[in-house]
Amino acid sequence: MAKKPRQYSPELRAEVVKYVLDDGHTCAQAARAFNLVAETIRNWVNAEKEKRKGNTPEAREAVDRAQLTELERRVKELEAENSFLKKAAAYFAKEQG
Repeated sequence: MAKKPRQYSPELRAEVVKYVLDDGHTCAQAARAFNLVAETIRNWVNAEKEKRKGNTPEAREAVDRAQLTELERRVKELEAENSFLKKAAAYFAKEQG
């Protein structure tokens, strides 16, 4: 029967990751200090590094939202310009006819 993975509190994870990343300890040192498996700590640290560098789904989603907002603004601007050009074209067509 397969063992169920242990669940660790977010507080413990944050403390261990801080111990490694911010305080400059190795994963092996953290494993001994917190009585955990070094590979588990390494996974937590790698996930936090990804999060910190902005390469997470949340970060990409924020970038996508910003791009969408900018594109929507640009569409409105182009629609306004298009409307103005249609009115100008109609005005000049009326003058010539």
